Amino acid sequence: MGRKTCMRTVFSIAALYDGLLGGSFLVAGERLFAAYKVAPPNHWGYIQFPAALLLVFALMFAAIARRPWQNRNLIPYGMLLKVSYCSVIGWHWWHANIPGMWVPFAVIDFVFLILFIAAWFATAHSNDACAPASPPTA
Repeated sequence: MGRKTCMRTVFSIAALYDGLLGGSFLVAGERLFAAYKVAPPNHWGYIQFPAALLLVFALMFAAIARRPWQNRNLIPYGMLLKVSYCSVIGWHWWHANIPGMWVPFAVIDFVFLILFIAAWFATAHSNDACAPASPPTA
């Protein structure tokens, strides 16, 4: 599998994952909390807003999947999303009793973080056919 295909696959899976996760919590958050026997927050907006943000990030990951080299500038935002979630959940997991429903998402996001870092470096220098053309020199 070439770099282009690999990156398209990683970011397509990330788009599907975050899209499904965001959509699930946006439309069925109450059922998910009940299924995991976790007390919901005092207002569903605290769940729906981050869920909607995941849908925005899913669209961004889809854009990266379509044109990895041309949309390389978006990859750090995906890395920051994953660092944010992993660090918050990791901190609470280490120092407190966090509901177990959040931990698998942190593990998955950590894997995505590693893959996004690899993609960032892989797109830094490329003579791949899908890389943007260099501007003509005088």
